[in-house]
Amino acid sequence: MKPHTMTLPMPTRRRASTALLALAVVAATLGTATTAAWGQTAWPSKPVRLVVAFPPGGLADVMARLLQPQLTEAMGQPVVIENRGGANGNVAADAVIRGTPDGHSFVISSTGIESVNPFMYARMPFNPGKDLVHVALLANSQLFLVTRPTLPPSTLKAFVAYAKANPGQLSYGSAGSGSTPHLAGELFKQYAGIFATHLPYRGAAPALQDVLAGQIDFAFVPGTAFAYVKSGKLKLLAVASPKRTDNYPGAPTFLEEGIGPVFADTLFGIYAPTGTSPEAVTRLNREVNKLLASATIKARFADLGAEAMPLSLTEFKALVAEETKVFSGVVNARRIAPD
Repeated sequence: MKPHTMTLPMPTRRRASTALLALAVVAATLGTATTAAWGQTAWPSKPVRLVVAFPPGGLADVMARLLQPQLTEAMGQPVVIENRGGANGNVAADAVIRGTPDGHSFVISSTGIESVNPFMYARMPFNPGKDLVHVALLANSQLFLVTRPTLPPSTLKAFVAYAKANPGQLSYGSAGSGSTPHLAGELFKQYAGIFATHLPYRGAAPALQDVLAGQIDFAFVPGTAFAYVKSGKLKLLAVASPKRTDNYPGAPTFLEEGIGPVFADTLFGIYAPTGTSPEAVTRLNREVNKLLASATIKARFADLGAEAMPLSLTEFKALVAEETKVFSGVVNARRIAPD
């Protein structure tokens, strides 16, 4: 017995075909809409992590925490700060590069991770040019020569004379080998014709603490030291920059004192691991630049001897390229090596 086959009348078959076609269109539309919804999820969709490449209390850390509350408000998500000092920024950058690629982790470091480290380390844990992308430049910071208050000299010229009269007896600290405070110290030694033992730390903050404690004689530090200078706990002798600072206009530049171009201004910026979405980079750049352009942040940074710099990514890269030409030469000339 043959199976019964039901044959739909022609009009019914047409309506069924039309209905199936309509369902297919609806399904395709729903699929497209769903895909679009996933693809257009607003960034950030969870807390933003900023890994600071220096210990708490250092300039990079202080600037990050000044921006943190307003960035949290602007982003609509918590901004979390984590400190990972070491290797002139390599430790923090490597942690972000090798971390979970979630598009929400960034590193705040001096630009030495690309202008100094590749020329100092025989083997880098990452390639800055390939593994990191620029997000935003934060500031340019001047560095200041400070000494323990019990050291006899009170002027730069007197300090140089004292160092020459006591060869090999002075020590200075820095934020680590290859850091701008280290480069400033090496330039100072070169142009002044003096010798001092270099002691690297894991950031400017611990080096500053040892100057305060009298464990070392001097250091090149950012404006986070101003409060100690005002209270008489440190002596500020000079600024390692082409121009004087408004905070201490009486402090001369090294060039003015006839020593030489001891210039070691420090750039700080935000980087992201390669693969971070352009949307995230653009958004964070925009929000950070808004804050850097505000009178409040400019004033707070200036109090620390730093100039807020709300620049485009192109301008950021151009500044680092110029810095690389200078600092790579210092590293090679002074044979600066890792700790």
